[in-house]
Amino acid sequence: MSDDTDRHAMKMAKKKAARDKIMATKTDKKGLVIVHTGKGKGKSSAAFGMIFRCIAHDMKCAVVQFIKGGMSTGERDLILSKFTDICAFHTMGEGFTWETQDKSRDTEMAQAAWAKAKELILDETNHMVLLDEINIAIRYDYVSAAEVVEFLRNHKPAMTHVVLTGRNAHEDIIELADLVTEMELVKHPFRSGIKAQIGVEF
Repeated sequence: MSDDTDRHAMKMAKKKAARDKIMATKTDKKGLVIVHTGKGKGKSSAAFGMIFRCIAHDMKCAVVQFIKGGMSTGERDLILSKFTDICAFHTMGEGFTWETQDKSRDTEMAQAAWAKAKELILDETNHMVLLDEINIAIRYDYVSAAEVVEFLRNHKPAMTHVVLTGRNAHEDIIELADLVTEMELVKHPFRSGIKAQIGVEF
């Protein structure tokens, strides 16, 4: 072997040994509170990626959509057509808040979504529950951040994963969470006059 190949092999061996040592200390398991927030695209897309992983592993899961209304989306259509036996799917919103323009109705719908979310989270057969766009509902005071934090802290089953998506996540939700990812917007085609497209946005 060449000197470069030897050096690379030694470097990677050291890296593997260090990594193995770190991994040996990670023995705990728990149900995580996961937050996807930020102005960039991909919050719900990443969350649905985890839902589809659960489905692929034959793990029961559930989705509650807080804001998005009746518009057809690929993920919802696929789950409703093929995976209702393993993934409950509840679209509880009636569209984005600037479309409904009715705060009392939006609040009523968000409260119904939160009630359904609590029911699904308390069902310990659900491995993961996705609360899609709940951060938006909290931001507009349709759902109380304090109530969500109290419920997740004190009532969420120990091994259930809960994923909360939407921009502007409340600081108390971020503090409670085990995993927080902020999607950063660098470029977006919408700013160049390109509308949302099937297969990319929905």
